[in-house]
Amino acid sequence: MSKLIMLGTGCGFNDFFYNTCFVINHNKKNFLIDAGGGQKIYYRLQDKNIELTEIHDIFISHAHTDHILGLIWLLKRMSRMFGKIYKGKLNIYCNQFVCDAIKSIYHYTIAKSLHEKLEKNINFIIVKPGDKLNIIGLDFSFFDSFDEGNNLTCFETKIDGKSLVFLGDATCNKKNYDILKNKDYVMHEAFCLDKDADIYKPYEKHHSTVKSTCESLKDFNIKNLILYHTIDDYEDSRKEKYINEAKMCNYTGNVIVPDDMEEVVI
Repeated sequence: MSKLIMLGTGCGFNDFFYNTCFVINHNKKNFLIDAGGGQKIYYRLQDKNIELTEIHDIFISHAHTDHILGLIWLLKRMSRMFGKIYKGKLNIYCNQFVCDAIKSIYHYTIAKSLHEKLEKNINFIIVKPGDKLNIIGLDFSFFDSFDEGNNLTCFETKIDGKSLVFLGDATCNKKNYDILKNKDYVMHEAFCLDKDADIYKPYEKHHSTVKSTCESLKDFNIKNLILYHTIDDYEDSRKEKYINEAKMCNYTGNVIVPDDMEEVVI
């Protein structure tokens, strides 16, 4: 059984939800997708009984604080494990812009005495649109989000025969619409409800409302649409409100609005 372990489902301004990041768990191997914006990532992994020694593959989609800074906290802890209880190398998959950002941040924020351990034990694997890689036994195809200014990389994979597309936290560009057709799972951000668009101004941030997302994608025959990267305000009622808004715009596919720490079985 493979699953997505949603460590966080919120946007970068949140207190209630942790920033969006998750683990693809397949055949007892873990692939961490983004890392949130703080040390809480470590405790979220611990709560799911995932030790840092069990993570050898991390993908960082882009360099915004709510996706990259959690990685720095993980690297700080891992640097003391390398060559001891941590066996093998850590692979970090990202584009060149993100790679440069990670190296710059840890250069200034992690003790210089640990830099050599990081450089010796981390493989930075630069991914470009069109690249295909096998990670934790799954084939991944990477593609450009065409999200101007954010340097965001997306991917597509197949897990246990079911297709999954991860679009990061930007509105899906029309250039990628063909990728989404007839997919089993598509992960798309939904910053807020449509009625609150004037308050939160999602479009100015390259984000979407539930309504705009569902109206754009409703004719693509997506079996399961996973909505995430949301504001805090709805808290415990978010799931119900998001699903209701999707139904109101006649979206007929299954809509999944996971909570923090919820698992989505593929």
